[in-house]
Amino acid sequence: MSHVAIEYCVPCGFRERALDVQGAILNGVEDELDELSLVMGDHGVFEVRVDGETVFDKEEDDFDVDEITRAVREHL
Repeated sequence: MSHVAIEYCVPCGFRERALDVQGAILNGVEDELDELSLVMGDHGVFEVRVDGETVFDKEEDDFDVDEITRAVREHL
């Protein structure tokens, strides 16, 4: 079982994005997870990590909820 962390920038207003990603991940792979956490951050961060490994970083990837969910699934 794995841990997924979604770190998002609070001042940037990324909470809704984080909640959308959280819901999609739970719908897709909830049975394979031990924990899914939302981590509040700043400085424009939006990253998704599986067991500490970054699978999505808004600095490098285009925001697409389906792609993020696939990346999490592939890493599991």
